[in-house]
Amino acid sequence: MTPSDTAMQAKISSLQPIYDTFEHEAAPYKTQAACCKGCAYCCTEAGAIHITTVEGLAIQTAMTGLAKPQRAAAKKALAKEMSRREKGLSSPCAFLMKNKACMIYEARPFACRRIYSLETCSKEQPPILSRHVMEMGESAIKSLQRLDDTGYSGHLSYILHMLDAPRFLETYLAGAFKPEEVTDFGKSHQILINRMFAT
Repeated sequence: MTPSDTAMQAKISSLQPIYDTFEHEAAPYKTQAACCKGCAYCCTEAGAIHITTVEGLAIQTAMTGLAKPQRAAAKKALAKEMSRREKGLSSPCAFLMKNKACMIYEARPFACRRIYSLETCSKEQPPILSRHVMEMGESAIKSLQRLDDTGYSGHLSYILHMLDAPRFLETYLAGAFKPEEVTDFGKSHQILINRMFAT
C-alpha cells in the first residue's frame, strides 16, 4: 500500500466518526420520526443524493462486495440515473432494490443518513425536519468537506462517474488538487470544490 493509499484509507475511516457524531446529537430530535422499514420516499422523491468524493470511494469499495449481477445492475442504474439527471429529470437512487432496501446500506452517504421526517411523506407532504437537526446536518457536511479538502461534492451519479475516470482517480488518490482538470464537467454538472465551502 502506497502512502497515498494509506492517507485515503484514513480519510475513508474518518467518515464514520462524523456520521456517528451526527447520529448521537440528532437522536433526541428523531424519537418521533415517522420513518419506518420499507419506506423509500427519500430514495425516490425527496431530492438528489449529494456526496463527497471520499464518500464515493467508500461506495465504490462497498460495490466490490456485491454479487456480480447486483453490481452490474447498480452500474447500469447509475448510468441511467446520470442521463436522466442531465436532462433535468428525477430518478430513484441506483442502489434502491425492488424490496425498497438499500444495497449499500452500511456505506450509504451522509445525505441518506441525515434525512428523516416527523410526518409520513408524500408528494403533498415533503419531509419535515427539526431546524436543529438541519443545522447539525449542515455542520456535518462542512466536516465532510474539510476531511475531503482535495475533493469535490455533487450528485452521487456524477461523483461516481468522475471516480471511474482513470485520470481523475489517479490525481485524486495522489492527494493532488487540480480543479482545472474537472472544470468543464464541474460547471455543467454543478460540482462543488470542497475547500471553497468547508469554512
